[in-house]
Amino acid sequence: MSFSSSSALEIEIFRYIDVHQNDFIKDLKEWVAVESDSVQPDLRKEVMRMMALVADRLSALGATVNLVDLGSHQLPDGQDLPLPPVILGELRKDPQNPTVCFYGHVDVQPAKKEDGWKTDPYTLTEINGNLYGRGATDNKGPVLAWINAVETYRALKLAMPVNFKFVIEGMEEAGSLGLEKLLEEEKQGFFSDVDYIVISDNLWLSNKKPALTYGSRGNACFCVEVECGSKDLHSGTFGGIIHEPLMDLIALLDSLVDPTGRIQIPGIYDSVAALTEEERKLYESIEFDLEEHKNNSGVEKFLYGTKEEILLHLWRDPSLSIHGIEGAFHEPGIKTVIPAKVIGKFSIRQVPHMDLSVVKQQVVEHLEAVFSKRNSPNKLKVSMPLCAKPWLADVNGPLYKAARRAIKTVFGEDPDFIRDGSTIPVARMFQAITQKSVMMFPIGAADDGEHSQNEKMSRHNYIEGTKAFASFFLEISKLHRHLQETSNMETNN
Repeated sequence: MSFSSSSALEIEIFRYIDVHQNDFIKDLKEWVAVESDSVQPDLRKEVMRMMALVADRLSALGATVNLVDLGSHQLPDGQDLPLPPVILGELRKDPQNPTVCFYGHVDVQPAKKEDGWKTDPYTLTEINGNLYGRGATDNKGPVLAWINAVETYRALKLAMPVNFKFVIEGMEEAGSLGLEKLLEEEKQGFFSDVDYIVISDNLWLSNKKPALTYGSRGNACFCVEVECGSKDLHSGTFGGIIHEPLMDLIALLDSLVDPTGRIQIPGIYDSVAALTEEERKLYESIEFDLEEHKNNSGVEKFLYGTKEEILLHLWRDPSLSIHGIEGAFHEPGIKTVIPAKVIGKFSIRQVPHMDLSVVKQQVVEHLEAVFSKRNSPNKLKVSMPLCAKPWLADVNGPLYKAARRAIKTVFGEDPDFIRDGSTIPVARMFQAITQKSVMMFPIGAADDGEHSQNEKMSRHNYIEGTKAFASFFLEISKLHRHLQETSNMETNN
């Protein structure tokens, strides 16, 4: 990085981070070594150990740490398992400074060497400048980078430009059990004096160009069940003389999307916001390699041929995907049976302004209309067992302006402003419950392989990401003070 655009204070901070980068990597190695897999019950004690490690690290910073007990949850076999506590941490309470709350998680996805890892997933290993290990990018690396940035100010005996709050959990990979209830309970307490919330739990769109994420799609998961009777039937005895449930189901699923990918459910696009010229310009400068994305997917051709079309359909248009059929024979070989009941499973990734209750009604009415035309005596049942709302932030707010300046200072270029085609429930949850400004500030690259074998974060991203966070503290403090001064002048006038 170049120091040409940095202040003397930032240069001092960045040099400290460079000098201590091996210490920061040693800390990450210690965290990665903890098999804090929240999905597997027999590893819950490791998640508990990880939470204790984080609490100790925050306490060493001088933070006040509260390990909030969330009770337990019941497994499918009836066993009760304790939930890991959520850490609520607080450092400094200067009324002149803005308060920034950081959210992260330190639980991880399952990982085994025999799954195809080149290295032991729980031994952080550096190869060609990349730090390989489970949790390196999702999410232990970013959590530690934020803590390291705070620690840098403390080590240099510098005045903290912001007040810090921390929300660190250990159940994100298992659905963040208990977190939403805790946020509701602390809305008027812990979060009452929070000005901004920062989440660093996603990736850039590019391998090299930084990004800030300002939106994600929601997800509405549907089951469509067709049943003809209480038992499966022999196709030689009944084939050709009954209305087969699987035939009905295939017709229903076939009615959902046309060959161009457009959803065929009436009214589904009615609430999709029109593309503004300001937003269109954001897409033009985004670094996105269409061929690389295609090669990574393993498919020969996409439905659309330009970068802009692909990103628009991934981020700001709804999509419908069919995931499977339960009840149909799927083993090797042939089984000449007519299943009595089959369940089709599909989901709609919905975008901002789409009402979940309206989407459900539209889906049900469409499927019932298609089914009625078949004159089938079979029973149809449509349900929406799982759903999550989309999230959208204001890129013109102080959070994004401050982060943009910090990234320009550290990486020497403006970030891409991107959305995420998948669903990020935690961003929506924090924004909806606390009513505070929320920003996604990733430091991991597109090829980091979160959830996959050989997950990694580059040394460069880990260290430069730490600098970006440290610079962000200064930038958001300056912007916040300026906004306060402007507001006070307007009030006086």
